[in-house]
This record gives sequence, C-alpha cells and structure tokens, in this order.
Amino acid sequence: MSSDARSGLKRQIVLAMAALALAVILLSVLGSYAFYAFFMTYSPSSISDSWLPNDVEIAWMLATTAAALAIAILAATRLSRRILRPLNSVAESLREVAEGNLQARAASDDPSLGEASRLVGDFNTMAERLQTMAEERRFWSAAIAHELRTPVTVLRGRMQGLTEGVFTPEPQLFESLLRQVEGLNRLIEDLRVLSLTDSGHLDLQRTPADLGAEIAAVVHAVDARLAARGFTLALDLELPTAVDCDPVRIRQALMALLENTLMHADPGPLRVQARLHEGWATLAVEDGGPGIPPELDGQLFEAFRRGEPSRSRRSGGSGLGLAIVKAIAEAHGGRVGSQALPSGGSSVWLSWPVSARAA
Repeated sequence: MSSDARSGLKRQIVLAMAALALAVILLSVLGSYAFYAFFMTYSPSSISDSWLPNDVEIAWMLATTAAALAIAILAATRLSRRILRPLNSVAESLREVAEGNLQARAASDDPSLGEASRLVGDFNTMAERLQTMAEERRFWSAAIAHELRTPVTVLRGRMQGLTEGVFTPEPQLFESLLRQVEGLNRLIEDLRVLSLTDSGHLDLQRTPADLGAEIAAVVHAVDARLAARGFTLALDLELPTAVDCDPVRIRQALMALLENTLMHADPGPLRVQARLHEGWATLAVEDGGPGIPPELDGQLFEAFRRGEPSRSRRSGGSGLGLAIVKAIAEAHGGRVGSQALPSGGSSVWLSWPVSARAA
C-alpha cells in the first residue's frame, strides 16, 4: 500500500467512523452487561420482568444514548476540525490572493490528511508561480521600457534637430536614423518570437535546406561590421547538402550569436562552426575572449541578462539575443549551451535533431 493510501483523507474518515461505531457498540454491549449484572446482584427487584422497560431501565437507555451522542459529537468535531483547518487556510489565502496579496500561503500541520495536504501544497505552488509571473511581468515591462528609451530618444532628438535646422540633412545622418529604426525593428521581432514561444505558437517551416549557404549569407551580411571591429572570421563547415531545419529561424539564431559576439567579445579570431553528428546538427560561434562571466553561469540564455552592464550600454543591443537562440533551438526540439575554450574564449552553440531523409 502506498504512503498516500495509508495517510489519505478517505482512510482517516473510515478509521474515525469505524472507531466511533466500535465505541458505541462497546458502550451498548458492555454497558448493558454491567448494568444488568449490577442490578441483578444488588437489587433484583429493580429489573422488570415485563417486556416493557421500567424507570431504571429507561434511565439507563437514555444515559447510554446521551453517552453515544456525546462520543459521536466529540469524534465528528475533532475530525471536522482536522479537515477544515487546511481547507479554511486555503480559502483565506485564496481571498488574499484575489485581493492582490500574492505572498499569501496556506498552512497544513497535519500531513496524515493526504488529499487536504496535497491541496495545500498545490495551492502554495500555484501562488508561488503567480508571484513569480507577476515579478517577471514587472521586470519585463521595466526592461522593455529601458530598451526602447534609448533609440526612441535618439530618433526624437535628431528628428527635432532636423526640424529646427540644427542638423544638416545628409546621408550620414539618415544612415544613423536608419540604424536606430533597424534596432527597434530587431527588438520588436525578438519580442514577437519570445511571445510566440511562451504561448506555444512559434511555428517552424522545416525543410531540407543548404545550411552551409544559409550560414555564408548571414556571415556575408555582417562581415564588414566584424572586420571594422577587428574580428578575423573563419568558417568551419562540415555539412551535407541538405539539413532539416527552418532556414529563416536558423539565420535569425546565427545573427543573434554574431550580434552577441560583436557586443561582448574582444576583437580577434572568430570561428563559425557547423557539424552534423549522429543525427544532430550543431551550429557554434567561438570567440577569443574574454569568456563568459561567472555571474552569468546558468543565466546566459535568459532574456535581459547581461554581464558588465556598462559595456553592454555602450555596445547597445536588446539583451534578448541569446534568449532568441534558445527559443529557436527548443522550437526545433533541440538545445543550447556554452563552454569555455582553452584559448580563454568561449563557444556558444545550438543543436537540433535532423531527420535521416534530410541528412
């Protein structure tokens, strides 16, 4: 028999009712035996010879009934108190949660009431999740407002300068404005992807694709920026002609990895590596340093988690890049990870299973 069966509420009620019935039976049988034994011994005349009870016997039956009722009321009161205590605690906590106090928790001091104890535990788990969701919502609202503030402020200031004639309309200025708009567009797309992931509606268009060509296209798009920052790019691709994936999302993930490198890695050698091994495709970006900060261990792929905040502010970026990589990898049924390299740099990667047909 399982521990839940041994300590369940049903078992407690059955045991209480059985104990109550046994107590009443014992009271009736043993009490009647003692009653008639006493009066037959010391006062036989008090016992009626008729089938109708006399006053002494009626008094005994009334006393026995009163005692049985007292035992039943006492047992029911004790059992109901044990059952209602955790239920009342849950009800009171529910009212507090409904009024906005997400820190309210129910209490159960009797683990033998299995179902009631599980109810309390499930309620507390729900309340903790609601509290976590509320805290995350506040965090996301503040983080998104922070990310939008800088590009919007820049756009507003420069547009106002153009309107007032402070700035001279020239291609360089419009290119700067375009970069701010592109940054906003990238932030909006990243937030859309994460929202679709959270709701389970991030649909993929998986097809056998030339992953090597897709990687080369992304690298070509950012090659000039990488070179301007002092990165020396190398491609290490060992892939078949067709790899099962959503090429648009994989390009988006690789772009996020490269953007993360541009923001956080030291200029130097940079390697984009892709492999197909034992039915898994792996795409990794390896940099030369300074490595992943220890405080980001286990949080690297969470949204708005950054190391060296001052440097991140100088470099820009939404703080969503690696969260996007994780969302895309998981949508493919894959995973993400990072590791330190002997050279002092780091490798950030995503991998996903591919079908035998595509490989």
